[in-house]
Amino acid sequence: MNEVLAIVPARGGSRGIPNKNIALVGGQPLIYWTIAAARAAASIQRIVVSTDSPAIAEVARRCGAETPFLRPPELAQDDTPGLAPILHAIRWLAEHEGYRPEWVICLQPTSPLRTAGDIEAAVELARRKRADAVVSVAPLGHHPYWIKQVDEEGRLHDFLTGDHPSDRRQDAPPVYVLNGAIYLARRDVLLERETWYTGQTYACVMPLERSLDVDTPWDLHLADLILGARP
Repeated sequence: MNEVLAIVPARGGSRGIPNKNIALVGGQPLIYWTIAAARAAASIQRIVVSTDSPAIAEVARRCGAETPFLRPPELAQDDTPGLAPILHAIRWLAEHEGYRPEWVICLQPTSPLRTAGDIEAAVELARRKRADAVVSVAPLGHHPYWIKQVDEEGRLHDFLTGDHPSDRRQDAPPVYVLNGAIYLARRDVLLERETWYTGQTYACVMPLERSLDVDTPWDLHLADLILGARP
C-alpha cells in the first residue's frame, strides 16, 4: 500500500468537557494517545492534526504530530459535519504542498484506547480487500431485539416490530456499532464521493474494551482509570 496520511481532527470547543482534547488522561493529554498510536503504526507516514485551537496545536506538536495550518472557525462548530475538516485538510495539503497520499485515515482523539495494532489491521484489511474504505466497529453490547420504548403512560413496547427468531441472547444474529476509532479511505474516493461509505467499505472489528469513545466526563474518568493503570 502506498502512502497513508493520518488526520487527527481536534477542535477547541467542547460543550460537555472544556478543552477535552487536551484534558489529562493517564498522565497525558487525551490527544497524545491517538498520536502515539499513529506514530507506532508502521503504515502511517505522516500525522497531521486539524485544529482551530493554538493551544491544541502546540500540544499536538509536542506529541509528535504536524500542524501545518489552523482550521477555519466555520469548520469548528458544534454542527460541523465530521467529514468537513478531513476534506479541508486533504485539499489544503494538495494546494499548499502538492501532497497527495493514496490513503487517508481519520483518527479521532476521543478514541484513546485504539492501538497501533488496530490501525495496522485496518490498513491490512483495505489492502487485502482492495477496498474503497475501512471503518471500525465493535460488537453491540445490547442487541436491538431487546431495545424497548416507553409510552406516555409508562408502558413498555418493542422498538423493533416483527417476530424475533429467539429470546436467547446466544441465538441473536451478531450486530455491530460504529465505534469512531478508525475511518480509512482512498483519498480520491473520499474527494469524489465525500463519504466513508461506498459499496466497497469494509468493517474492521475492534473489541469493546478498546472501543471507548470519550464524550462525557464519565467517559473521560474511565479512560483515565484504564490508561493510568497501564504499565
